Amino acid sequence: MLALDTREAWAQFLQFVKDRCSSTAFGNWIAPIRVLESTSEEVVLEIPNIFVQEYLLSNYKKDLCAFLPVRSNGEPAIRFVVAAPERKSSSTLAPPPLNGTQSVSDMDNVYQVKLNPNYRFSTFIEGANNQFVKSAAFGVAKRPGQSYNPLFIHGGVGLGKTHILHSIGHQVHEEHKKLQIQCITTEGFINDLVDSLRKKSVDRMKRYYRSDVDVLLVDDIQFLQNRPNFEEEFCNTFETLINQNKQIVITSDKPPAQLKLSERMIARMEWGLVAHMGMPELETRVAILQHKAEQKGLLLTSELAFYIAEHVHNNVRQLEGIINRLSAQCRMLNMPISHELVERTLREMVQHMPSQKISVEQILKSVASIFQVRVSDLKGPTRTKEIAIPRQIAMYLAKELIDDSLITLGVAFGKTHSTILHAHKNIEKKICLDEMLQRQVGMVKRMIGR
Repeated sequence: MLALDTREAWAQFLQFVKDRCSSTAFGNWIAPIRVLESTSEEVVLEIPNIFVQEYLLSNYKKDLCAFLPVRSNGEPAIRFVVAAPERKSSSTLAPPPLNGTQSVSDMDNVYQVKLNPNYRFSTFIEGANNQFVKSAAFGVAKRPGQSYNPLFIHGGVGLGKTHILHSIGHQVHEEHKKLQIQCITTEGFINDLVDSLRKKSVDRMKRYYRSDVDVLLVDDIQFLQNRPNFEEEFCNTFETLINQNKQIVITSDKPPAQLKLSERMIARMEWGLVAHMGMPELETRVAILQHKAEQKGLLLTSELAFYIAEHVHNNVRQLEGIINRLSAQCRMLNMPISHELVERTLREMVQHMPSQKISVEQILKSVASIFQVRVSDLKGPTRTKEIAIPRQIAMYLAKELIDDSLITLGVAFGKTHSTILHAHKNIEKKICLDEMLQRQVGMVKRMIGR
């Protein structure tokens, strides 16, 4: 590959990336990179800071190898040179100092707080699986920096973590008007940092986050994983705010200990309260559906609400999406919601007809088939390992897949509710350590239709 070819290959790579990322991401991360030298064996790139190098290799290493020369170890043949800081001439006016209320005012245009007006405590549907999280969040909003600091909320996608985060922001704004709030995604924090490095204004950003902000609300901290330089900057900001008794609330899809972050960062996030947000149980999902339908001016009967809730278990956003789809179709067709319309909507959105509600009997038969034991043995008193483990797996799956209470499940198995809970915790731990068991549980789920 000739030197000219290498430069042309870099230009083609730039076009490739430009077509696949947002203009903001391209402007912040890719556009500042310059080609200093290029040979048939290597290209030398000038970068404004080490963060750009990290971003480029983390996100586009395979693509770089496809466009540019590759070393014998399979790495792209790139040498990075960090650009020297620009010297300001004596005639350049220094920016005015940012302190007190002036700094907040000056930064308003850069760091505007964007809270979703629909995400408030009053619109959050409370149930058994999210009651504790809501109470903790409300306590934080009432007394920022004085209880549960930091508050770390974790749970699956679409369960309402962002709703709670924005609710805290609204409540603080209403009750503590003098406090400066910043609600931002982790990706937004990273982009702010990169933009500040590019504009040589990182000190202003640090001053804002560490001095001006009183309540910092950060969404999706999991996106900080495998980005050590950004993690260190966030951790320093975190410690500074905590030491000033300023409130921090963080959301994630996993608890701190399961995140691929430094021990230092994990320890900081576990300082305060770690709260889990679970999937709303059946009754709460029905309440969410009816609340969303009421907001849209739709008449959704309890029967249809239960029918939808029984077939959508994994994501509250999907419930909202179904109501939005039903609302649009009812208005276009000028007709009320019918069972047929609901079935068709579910089929379109879930990509298949919802299966019937799972029963304990189904689970027992599937477990018995996979583990080559009898259903009567799973229900019986035998405690040998060959029977005890499959029995606990059946209890684990029943708690995971059926919305009934622990007491009801216990009756179905002829056991107490505490036995069901113990079995669930035991199998949950074993699955993380035993790959074979993980596959067997997966086989049972597929046999059930999950």
